[in-house]
Amino acid sequence: MKITPLEIQNKQFPTRFFRGFDPDEVLAFLETVREDFEELLKENSSLKEQLKRADDQLAEYKKMDATMRETLITVQKMVEEYETNAKRQAENIIRDAELRADKIIREAQDKLIKIHEDITDLKGIRKHFKEEIRRLIENHMRMLEFDKERDQEGAGEI
Repeated sequence: MKITPLEIQNKQFPTRFFRGFDPDEVLAFLETVREDFEELLKENSSLKEQLKRADDQLAEYKKMDATMRETLITVQKMVEEYETNAKRQAENIIRDAELRADKIIREAQDKLIKIHEDITDLKGIRKHFKEEIRRLIENHMRMLEFDKERDQEGAGEI
């Protein structure tokens, strides 16, 4: 039987004529009260122990949550740094490629200019060579004409 505080407050012991309360009944009631309070104390102790374990577990979960949050923030920062570095590297690669492309274009333009100059020089050489050949041919033609005239003059004398 569970005793409530109200029952303890309202408990009345029958009195005997001149002797007071029945000692057996008082002792039985006190034993019941003692057992119930002992059970309540054990239950209270058990509940306190459970509460302590729950508080400890909650504290551990809060530590884990804080650690996870810090880890997440760290990972986010690392991802941002990687993205920044990747963008910077990509920009450097593009810049280097553009510089190399510009250099290749300049070299090609320089080669083109050199080829045009060589062509112009070769045209000049060809023109000069043609003139030299023409002069040489004209000189030979004159010599042949001269020889022919000499031969004709000499043929008439024989």
